[in-house]
Amino acid sequence: MNKDTKDFYQKLRSDIKIWLENGKNSNTKWADFLLLAPDLFHLLTKLTIDPEVPASKKVKIAGIIAYFISPLDFLPEILLGPIGYLDDIAITAYVLNDLINDVDPKIIQRNWAGERDILVLIKTIIANANSMIGSGLWKKLIKTFTR
Repeated sequence: MNKDTKDFYQKLRSDIKIWLENGKNSNTKWADFLLLAPDLFHLLTKLTIDPEVPASKKVKIAGIIAYFISPLDFLPEILLGPIGYLDDIAITAYVLNDLINDVDPKIIQRNWAGERDILVLIKTIIANANSMIGSGLWKKLIKTFTR
């Protein structure tokens, strides 16, 4: 992980942790998903340098990384705080699920630094995306990243 990526990863982890430790945010329904954001970002960066990931998929992964880093997206973190990462998390799961259909899932598992089963997490995030970010936004995200 290069320095800028590492800095973003560490800032992301710190921002989410601090936000969740705030009394009014600690009971958010989506806390478990928000805590996945740094590890999902890390996974995306690892997949871009994995030689077993096809170049065409790396382009899509790079797009998701750019979406993660951008402060202005469908749920802008700059306005909403860490809750704004829910759309980033949802679309990351969607793109990873698409990747699983084209490569051996072991590639994703090998690059995953999180503690829980990434394949189960991907399915769980996708199953909850409609209620997590709203079905209209979910459809827009899918349309944006399916082109």
